[in-house]
Amino acid sequence: MSPAARRALAALAAVPLLTGALSACGYGSQKDSNTSPARARAVSGEKLSADSVRIGYFPNLTHATALVGDQEGLIQKELGGTKLRATTFNAGPSEIEALNAGSIDIGWIGPSPAINGYVKSKGGNLRIVSGSASGGVKLVVDPKKITSPEDVKGKRIATPQKGNTQDVAFLNWIASQGWKTDPRSGKGDVSVVRTDNKVTPDAFKSGSVDGAWVPEPTASKLVAEGGKVLLDESSLWPDGKFVITNVVVSQKFLAKHPDVVEAVLRGSVRTNAWIAAHPDEAKASANAALKKLGGSALPADVLDPAWQSIRTTDDPLATTLDAQAEHAVAAGLLDKPDLTGIYDLTLLNKVLKAEGKLPVDAAKLGRQ
Repeated sequence: MSPAARRALAALAAVPLLTGALSACGYGSQKDSNTSPARARAVSGEKLSADSVRIGYFPNLTHATALVGDQEGLIQKELGGTKLRATTFNAGPSEIEALNAGSIDIGWIGPSPAINGYVKSKGGNLRIVSGSASGGVKLVVDPKKITSPEDVKGKRIATPQKGNTQDVAFLNWIASQGWKTDPRSGKGDVSVVRTDNKVTPDAFKSGSVDGAWVPEPTASKLVAEGGKVLLDESSLWPDGKFVITNVVVSQKFLAKHPDVVEAVLRGSVRTNAWIAAHPDEAKASANAALKKLGGSALPADVLDPAWQSIRTTDDPLATTLDAQAEHAVAAGLLDKPDLTGIYDLTLLNKVLKAEGKLPVDAAKLGRQ
């Protein structure tokens, strides 16, 4: 055999070894070293341990993760052959009822309904498994009637629902001013008028309320009607961060289908990353979802400022949830709760690690 032939054979023999070495380093390989068996099944289009998962969320921009994740198919992508089935709600208590009744498995929801649901069931019905959004809540007033915080005294201010997250925040703010209002009736130095967010803009326009402490996009709708932002709630919190939306799961579903919960959380984390990387596309996607759900898209003068004030986050900002519980207690809407165990961030931190992100903390309120 000639020297040239021997060199050719040696080169051919080396090819499989080189290919194997490159594969082992991850080059040209589809394998992800952090991919779990469940993730591999989902990627291949197989079902996970459940045929479907039922999620719930609000048609609000504060639920942007769910709006965009559902609209863009980013959550469904992580579920493979397990079908995502979504239902929308207008109030936290009704979503908690649905979770308790087994009508939904996972929900995007505000901190106060999550706390109330956990306390009323004595810790038996839900777990908070992730954060979702911070901010996006404002006190908007009629500038002809109110020009300073002191002017709020004696006025009629709307909140979405008795005991909901914004209602508790407003009652706490009233108390910080040294004023008194009965938390049950809403009567006192300030009249708290519990009004559905859908109705609040018309109530404001007609003059039946003088302002509202509300989430986006309702706050920006009021501004478009001539209102003025008197206070952004984020200014009341350290670093301007406070939880406005969590992801909760039925404990039964979590115990039976942890792979499905993990897939939804991966979809949530990847949706938040996509929103951060593509803010304009994400804003348009959220608006398209709102149009699909409510029949009309938001105009730019409402959508743009509303979107700008919300921050999606995987971190549940647990210390702020604990503070919100304290506010509800101080307002007389809640007996002092034991929230130990309300969080189970095990699967979220598993997903974050696989995504190369830092773990998040439950502020000593995690599952023991």
